[in-house]
Amino acid sequence: MLKRFQPGSILACAALLAGCATTSVQPFDGEAGLEMVTTPAGTLADVWSRGSDGVVRVAGAPSGFIATRASYENYRMHVEWRWPGKPGNAGVLLHIASGPKDRVWPFSVQVQTKHGAAGDLLPMAGAGFLEPLTSAPGAATPVKGHTAPGSERPAGEWNSADILCRDGVIEVTINGVAQNRVSGSTPRAGRIGFQLEGAPYELRNIRITPLG
Repeated sequence: MLKRFQPGSILACAALLAGCATTSVQPFDGEAGLEMVTTPAGTLADVWSRGSDGVVRVAGAPSGFIATRASYENYRMHVEWRWPGKPGNAGVLLHIASGPKDRVWPFSVQVQTKHGAAGDLLPMAGAGFLEPLTSAPGAATPVKGHTAPGSERPAGEWNSADILCRDGVIEVTINGVAQNRVSGSTPRAGRIGFQLEGAPYELRNIRITPLG
């Protein structure tokens, strides 16, 4: 039997759906919610500074990473980065969790922002996913290379990375181009961070949107 919704019922449903909508968070806007792990040890103020324009300047040294204190699992992440000087190496670390370390790199999955390799995925310190690697067997740095032609912009221009993480699936889009996808990733939840690998770079518009 077909039932008609009354106007009041429709409004109630709309209100319920609006209440279920998720909103973005900016966990990197407040330094109190971050921690830095480096070798040798340093302070956050030494490598992480925010200008009046909202752009974060990252010194790139000493080697290590800056991470949220909060953990995340199913979410979308947007971040923009650029190389103000000579392009170098960096990455977004997803799902930093307790476990082994590879030098200073934690148990996590890295989305590569290294110049010329943006969109590569690297299982760090024993992390993994179901899809095969594209690096040579036994390579010191395991990599699943990006699948589309490189979409990174020239040095000095802003790039964007959009990352979807849902139930162990990670999808990476660089400047609007789908570049990588893996499933069954381990770990699938944890903190989120940015690498320090020697080259200064800049960040802006860092947003994490939990998935309902």
